[in-house]
Amino acid sequence: MSDGNAQVPPLRWYRPDPWSVGALLVAALVMVPILAVVWLAFNPTDNIWPHLMSTVLPRYLGNTLVLMTGVGILAAVIGTGTAWLVAMHEFPGRGWLSWALLMPLAIPAYVGAYALVDFLDYAGPVQTALRGAMGWTSAADYAFPDIRSMPAAILVIGLSLYPYVYLLARAAFSEQSGAGFEVARALGAGPWARFLRVGLPLARPAVAAGTAVAMMEAVNDFGTVDFFGVQTLTTGIFSVWLSGGNAGGAAQIACVILVLIAGLVAIERASRRRRRFWQAARAQRPVTRTAMARKAGWVATLACLLPFTAGFAFPAGVMAWHALTRTENWLAPGLAEAVANTVLVAGSAALLTVGLALFMVYGVRMAGRTVPRLLMPITGVGYAAPGAVLGLGVLIPLAALDNRVADAILAVTGHDPGLILTGGIGALVFAYTVRFFAIGQGAADAALGRIPPSLPLAARSLGRGPGGTLRAVHLPLMRGSVAMALLLVFVDAVKELPATLLLRPFGFDTLATRVHDQASLERLEAAAPAALVITLVGLVAVLLLARANAAR
Repeated sequence: MSDGNAQVPPLRWYRPDPWSVGALLVAALVMVPILAVVWLAFNPTDNIWPHLMSTVLPRYLGNTLVLMTGVGILAAVIGTGTAWLVAMHEFPGRGWLSWALLMPLAIPAYVGAYALVDFLDYAGPVQTALRGAMGWTSAADYAFPDIRSMPAAILVIGLSLYPYVYLLARAAFSEQSGAGFEVARALGAGPWARFLRVGLPLARPAVAAGTAVAMMEAVNDFGTVDFFGVQTLTTGIFSVWLSGGNAGGAAQIACVILVLIAGLVAIERASRRRRRFWQAARAQRPVTRTAMARKAGWVATLACLLPFTAGFAFPAGVMAWHALTRTENWLAPGLAEAVANTVLVAGSAALLTVGLALFMVYGVRMAGRTVPRLLMPITGVGYAAPGAVLGLGVLIPLAALDNRVADAILAVTGHDPGLILTGGIGALVFAYTVRFFAIGQGAADAALGRIPPSLPLAARSLGRGPGGTLRAVHLPLMRGSVAMALLLVFVDAVKELPATLLLRPFGFDTLATRVHDQASLERLEAAAPAALVITLVGLVAVLLLARANAAR
C-alpha cells in the first residue's frame, strides 16, 4: 500500500538549467545538417529516385563498394604488418621508421594522386624515358597501365590512410602481455604462428576500428576519384546537385552514403562485442622486442620503408621538386590570398569547434541529466559523414534561413541585404565545425575525465560557480589537450576539400581548392606551392602525434 504521507518527488529534475539547455542546443546545432539531408531526401521537389536507380546509382554504389573494400584491405595489411614489426622486433632503422610510418597522414590523398599522374602519365618522366630509350614515338607503340583508374585510386588512398590502422594496431600490440608470446614460443610457435594465433586475435578490435576509419575516409574522398575519373557516390552528389540542379536527388545519394557509414560503424562495433579480452589484474610483463637476424632485419626495414616512401616521400618529393624549381609560382596571384583564407576559416573552425565541444562536455557533466548524456555520442556522427554530405546538409537549411532573413529585413527597412549566412564564410566554418566536432568532444571528454573530482569540489566550496570553476581549475589543467584538439581540427580543416568546394563563397579560394583547381587544369607546377604548404601544416600535427606516442 502506498503511504499517504509520502513526499512528492521534487520538480527540480524537470527544471531546465543553463548547462543542460546549452548542451542540448549544441547537440541540435551539430545534428541539423544530417537531419536536413534526411528530410530533403524524403521530401524532394522532384523525385528522381526511380531514375537514379535505373541509371547511375548502381554504378556509383558499385564503385564506392569496390573502393571501400580495396582501401580497407590495403590499409589493414600495410598498417597491421608494419605495426607488428615495429612493436615486436628490432631491426635497422626501427626507431625513425616507427614515427615516419605516420607521415602519410600529412598528405591528402588527392595530392598523392596528382603526384602519381605527373610522374607516370604520358608526359611524365617515366614514359618519356621509356620512349627515349626504346625509340618509341607515340603511345600506340607500347602498352602502359592506365594511371587514372580504380586500382590507382585504391593504391593512392590506401597509402594515405593506412596510418589509422598502424597507429591503433601498434598500440594494441605494445600493450599485450609478453608472457603470452613467451608461452607460445616455448610451445614451438614460430614468428608467423605467434602473429596469427596470439598477436592478431588480441589486436583485432583495434585493427577493425582503424580499418573502419580508413574505409569511411575513402567514401569521403572526392579529389582523388574525381581526378582519376572514378564515379562514386560522392562524385554523384556533385554531379546530380551542381550539374543536374537537383538537391533532392543529391540528398537521396547522400542518404545512401549515410547508410553505408552506419553499416561500417555497426560492423566494427559488433566485431568488438563478439571478441572481448581482459588483462590480468596484477601487473603484466611488457612485450620485449626481439632482435631479427641480419637478412630478416633488412627485409623488415624495406617492408616499413616502402609504404613511407610511396605514401609520403614520393608525393612530397614531386611537389617539392615543382615548387622549388619553379619558384615564380610562389608569387603567383591568389596564393597569398588562399593562405590567408585558409588560416581564417580553419582557425575560426578550430576555435568554434573546440569551444562548443568543451562547453557541451562540461555542461553534460555539470547537469548530470540523462538526455544530454545520451545525445553527446550522437554529435560525433559528423566525423563519419563525408564532407559532401555535410555540405549539402549545411547549405540547404542555411540558404532557406538566409532568404527568410533577407526578406524580413527587406520588408522592415526596404533594403535588400543579400545573402548574409551563405554569402560569406559562415556556412563553411559551420560545416567544418560539424565535421570535426568529434575531435574536440573526444579531447575535452578525455581531459575532463583525468581531473580529480576533489579539485573542482574544492573550488565550488570556496564560492566558485560552474563557470568560474571551469576557468580557474579545469582550463589550466586541460591546456595541453585543448591545444592538441585545436591543432588537429585546424589541420583537418586545411585538408578538407569536398565541403569547401560546395560551400565556399564565389571567388573564395583555400589552399585545398587552389590545389584542386590548378591540378584539374593539368597545371601541377602551379598547384605545387599550395600542396607543399598543406603538407607542411599536416606534418606539424603528425610529428606532435608521433611525439605523444613515442613511449609506445
